[in-house]
Amino acid sequence: MRDVQSEPDLRRIEIDKVGVKNLRYPIVLSDKAHRRQHTVANINLYVNLPHEFRGTHMSRFVEILNRYHREIAVTNIGTILKAVKTELSAESAHLELEFPYFIEKKAPVSGESGLMEYTCRLIGTLEDRVRILLGVTVPVTTLCPCSKEMAEAGAHNQRGEIKVLVRFKGFLWLEDVIEMVETSASSPVYSLLKREDEKYVTEQAYANPVFVEDVVRNCAQRLDADANITWFSVEVESHESIHNHDAYAYLEKKTGSAGMVVREERRGL
Repeated sequence: MRDVQSEPDLRRIEIDKVGVKNLRYPIVLSDKAHRRQHTVANINLYVNLPHEFRGTHMSRFVEILNRYHREIAVTNIGTILKAVKTELSAESAHLELEFPYFIEKKAPVSGESGLMEYTCRLIGTLEDRVRILLGVTVPVTTLCPCSKEMAEAGAHNQRGEIKVLVRFKGFLWLEDVIEMVETSASSPVYSLLKREDEKYVTEQAYANPVFVEDVVRNCAQRLDADANITWFSVEVESHESIHNHDAYAYLEKKTGSAGMVVREERRGL
């Protein structure tokens, strides 16, 4: 049978990433409270393609993943990447996983428990060595300092999202990253609140007003203080309750630099 994808290509254009995308697959994660947590990830898996080849072998990506059926974990991402790079004769391999992660979270006063869902990411790249990034999106509450200062009663507040990517050495609990992130805003978000909890959360946010610029800097300080984290980026978006735009800020720790750069914008709808 003719192997069309292995035929030479005369355009002499290398492709940076080629592979499979949006493959749903079960994975296993380390859970700080319960040892292990099973979830389902959306997986993208790529290699580079040298200019002399017309196509790659798409089925091999799935074959390699199937070897780790229900046992895809952070600890074997490097092994999977090495297998992909070797078996597809590539110079680089790239693996992305996006998945829901659940943490049992207690309300601040009543102690009632509920499951909070956080969208998390793992990004692995293999060229000369394996590099892994951990990402998480954390919902928070922000309360506007200007509104509090101007208003005789109350202040506008809204839901926001903090997205972080971190590079780390050793081991890093998702729960610890989430805690660092959500304490950077006016108040955390909970899945279950009783009346006494709502009173506490509302007053907590009012006592801790922050701009998106404050949130991104607060989060950066906490991440930078963790010796296990070697690089990070922080992205904050506040879904404004009284404005027809979102407020946005982004910060990245520059590798090899003592400083951090902050960019912020007002995002119109």
